[in-house]
Amino acid sequence: MPRNALVVQLILAACGAAASGADYEVGPGRAHAELDTVPWHQLNAGDTVRIFGRPSPYRTKFVLCKQGTQSQPIRITGAAGSTGTLPVLTGENAITPAPLNFWNEDRSVVKIGGANTPPDLMPQWIVVENLEIRSARPGFTYTGDDAATHAYASNAAAITVEKGEHLTIRNCELHDCGNGFFCAWQGTDILVEGCYIHDNGIETSIYEHNNYTEANGIVFQFNRFGPLRANCLGNNLKDRSAGTVIRYNWIESGNRQLDLVDSDNLYADPDYGATFVYGNVLIEPDGAGNSQIVHYGGDGGDPSHYRKGTLHFFNNTVISTRAGNTTLFRLSTNDESCDCRNNVVYVTESGDRLAWLNADGVLNLRNCWFKAGAVASHSGLTGTINDSAGHVNGSDPGFLDLAGQDYRLSATSDCRDAGAAQSSGASSHPLTLQYVRHRGIELRPADGTPDIGAYEYAEAAVTPLPQAIPREGGSCGATGFEALILVCALRFFSRFATRKKRIQS
Repeated sequence: MPRNALVVQLILAACGAAASGADYEVGPGRAHAELDTVPWHQLNAGDTVRIFGRPSPYRTKFVLCKQGTQSQPIRITGAAGSTGTLPVLTGENAITPAPLNFWNEDRSVVKIGGANTPPDLMPQWIVVENLEIRSARPGFTYTGDDAATHAYASNAAAITVEKGEHLTIRNCELHDCGNGFFCAWQGTDILVEGCYIHDNGIETSIYEHNNYTEANGIVFQFNRFGPLRANCLGNNLKDRSAGTVIRYNWIESGNRQLDLVDSDNLYADPDYGATFVYGNVLIEPDGAGNSQIVHYGGDGGDPSHYRKGTLHFFNNTVISTRAGNTTLFRLSTNDESCDCRNNVVYVTESGDRLAWLNADGVLNLRNCWFKAGAVASHSGLTGTINDSAGHVNGSDPGFLDLAGQDYRLSATSDCRDAGAAQSSGASSHPLTLQYVRHRGIELRPADGTPDIGAYEYAEAAVTPLPQAIPREGGSCGATGFEALILVCALRFFSRFATRKKRIQS
């Protein structure tokens, strides 16, 4: 096939054909002044609900329980104002519009799957994007489909997926809820990208998190995860999924930055035992809770359901400013292993304050940067560390601006060209992009030998890839046709390489 023809096919596959369904415009001067007049129960493949920004938030909560197709998804999209401000959906004093009728109303502002009206089925091919969704937790109330006032549950979320296949959550800000994003085990092929998820949780509780997911296939990319609400004890990204990929994100604070544990529903899935975490910035501030950065394995009490596989953890930049000890990994049992390579692990305390393992597990370690003096464990090693060396030690990894959180490498950094080749187990996950603060992406430079950390040194400035975000009037922001093609092609390859279950008959 000629190369140009292939490019055209990739563009069409990535961007999709123009939607042929109905376009429901919501906002000042639009056909629908409020969200409660949109026929949510009648949405069909190709339909778009286009929500325009306004000074006051929208106070409608709804369920999506219909089916789009791969080429004609159902799209709920915000049209940002001229300054880029997203439309706001709040759970505070929100109403459930007639004739919607769905269970677990107290669990969400936006829910996918699980309804009586529209009829209960498996939602498919739905996109929710470009929205700020907030305020679903105790302390806020809503008016349900029974016209009565109800309080939100502690585990309410800005977006809850009860069930659904081929779902995309993109460029949304999710905050001031019990959980920011929640997905139950009947979610399949979930993509969360370019979102800002922060300030969620319940005071003094360990059970609510910025993200809490259990899906059969999930990818997190280009997101910014900020701290939880004050005095909330949950984790930042907690996940129980099979086929988890966490790449090119900024994850700051939380009891743990990553809590990757067991599922009682998906443990037999062939992808359950392989988890991929790469190209991320993970930040542990002082006093943020647990001293462990990553937990991998299980916490449900039944070790037969633990992950019992391999965490592929490579080319991440980990920063800990906590006073006292920091532990990089807690592997739940000796049946869990981690391939840890090409990571910068920087602690502001002395090198002996960093431990590689809590106690159990098999850690295969190579070509990382850390201060000299790091120890195997702070509590007694009962697992195994296989050190293949190739490490770089020093007092400073050579960031451009440590205090300013610019963790790109300087020209004099010892991390340059000090990385190892990617492991064979991670060969389907090429390291092609890198995170741009905040919620941006750029191509990762390639000079033949990988650098250590989430960023590859570049002689010249790397131009971030633009994001095509709708503005007022429904048009895309100015990006340039060639740039848009590149973004679309990258997204296509990203999905094709790691989301094998996406296309089903």
